[in-house]
Amino acid sequence: MESIRRWLLFILLVCGLIIFFSLNLDSYFTFDTLKQHRQQLLSLAEAHYLLAVLIYIATYIIAVAISVPGGATFLTLVSGFLFGIVFGTIYVLVGATLGATLTFLAVRLALGSWIAKKTNQWLEKTRSDFQQGAFQYLFFLRFIPIFPFWVVNIIPALLGVKTSTFMITTAIGIIPGTIIYVALGNGLGKFVDYDYGANLDIISDPTILFPLLGLAFLSILPILYKWIKSNIP
Repeated sequence: MESIRRWLLFILLVCGLIIFFSLNLDSYFTFDTLKQHRQQLLSLAEAHYLLAVLIYIATYIIAVAISVPGGATFLTLVSGFLFGIVFGTIYVLVGATLGATLTFLAVRLALGSWIAKKTNQWLEKTRSDFQQGAFQYLFFLRFIPIFPFWVVNIIPALLGVKTSTFMITTAIGIIPGTIIYVALGNGLGKFVDYDYGANLDIISDPTILFPLLGLAFLSILPILYKWIKSNIP
């Protein structure tokens, strides 16, 4: 019975991912869908703001918890599109942190004790080193997107990181990237409102240009890190 309880959350999340793809829900996570239902979404957010926020956060939590490919990025753009940069960022931080924590807990409950029983010397040292510098390691992994979001949800669970440490570093560490994607989402309305197919001047609009520059900076951070590591003793 105890073994079943440990695997229950993990099994639920895996089943959720299977159901997600079985129902072809991934077809809704596209820019075309956002354009098609744009007015309905904006109307819902305006007429029933609290309900829209709750639905959005719940959707974000589920998408991150079951590790939908590209789900977090798409929903982060939607948040900026619907709620603006400031509140959009807040709602993403809440949804992403809670969703990531569910994945973290599912993996730790299911596999944490099994990993801990391993007597491999390298594994024990890795766990010990990671736990001692958990804040620094996790802030680094969140701030510099070397690995996919879902991978960084799983690794700390296998290495025995405390839940509180994981939640704090996730909530704070994803702030820079979240702001950039939310700001980019906030400018998506300009593509929907006007036909910019033949007008490349759209790129000079600050609501489009600045988030894109931030996104470009984030994309080269891993390269900068590798260069610094290899050139500075």
